[in-house]
Amino acid sequence: MHVLVTGGCGYIGTHTVVELLGAGHRVTVVDNLSNASAKALDAVERVTGASVPLHAWDLRDVDRLDSLFAGSSFDAVIHFAGLKAVAESVAQPLRYYDNNVGSTIALCEVMARHDVTRLVFSSSATVYGDPATVPITEDAPIRPFNPYGRTKAVIEQILADLAPTGSWRICSLRYFNPIGAHPSGELGESPNGVPNNLAPYVAQVAVGRRPALQITGADYDTVDGTGVRDYIHVVDLARGHLAALDHLPEPGTAEAINLGTGRGTSVLELVTAFEKASGRSIPYEIVGRRPGDIATCYADPSLAADVLRWRAELSIEEACADAWRWQSRHPNGFEDA
Repeated sequence: MHVLVTGGCGYIGTHTVVELLGAGHRVTVVDNLSNASAKALDAVERVTGASVPLHAWDLRDVDRLDSLFAGSSFDAVIHFAGLKAVAESVAQPLRYYDNNVGSTIALCEVMARHDVTRLVFSSSATVYGDPATVPITEDAPIRPFNPYGRTKAVIEQILADLAPTGSWRICSLRYFNPIGAHPSGELGESPNGVPNNLAPYVAQVAVGRRPALQITGADYDTVDGTGVRDYIHVVDLARGHLAALDHLPEPGTAEAINLGTGRGTSVLELVTAFEKASGRSIPYEIVGRRPGDIATCYADPSLAADVLRWRAELSIEEACADAWRWQSRHPNGFEDA
């Protein structure tokens, strides 16, 4: 297939592009580069030997998007593009709704005009909010705890309403906490500015780019007081998107599926695993909780196994080793590439 990947220069996007190319698909990327680097696609080319066309503009530029679809004959879209920092979304909710929801509406309108109805959407476990029980199944209540999560829930509802209006085949992947890097060491997480996610922050401390990790909250009701999350290797996650493309639901249908390991790991447990992988001590300090954070969140991934024939195969230890290989070779991310 010829697949359009929105946000394809980002962390999960680039790893998914690698897997798509490896499976023989053609790929085109649209990314406004607000939190990514065009150099990421150079790394994709080093890994795969394939050059991927990049259109560096915003999805809300409907005229450009229309022109791209008119000349491209896309078969499917994987939609990653969006802002994704929980704390930032609390401070800037209008920006998050405008960007995340607005860009998705624009994309779907253009897809409809060009009769492209296969869509895999990058959703998030944040749609569940603070779950009453774990592991979390897909029929758990949707009650997001922050504006970022609410944008994902709103988009899922839009897609569910859209699907019956035509031959749409839509899968929203609610994934948990991606970590790790491509085993080549050429691709990894390279956020602009201060990382919003734990794993790249830990890696940057280990490589000496930052003095210490700030652990946001150590008074949760968890095994060691720190937040517990379902950390999934980004390569497993990328492969989940290919599985979703291969097992899209019947026309006129939208479905939502968890992608996770089914195991919870605390912040301190992840720090210890990264120390072992890197052979370096990770200094840290405990600070207050971040707005919008919750104590515990991990998946029941059985539906993905049943419907997508997918399950996570790579361990926390492998994820930390791969992340360290990337970070130690590229201390400044893609600026070193």
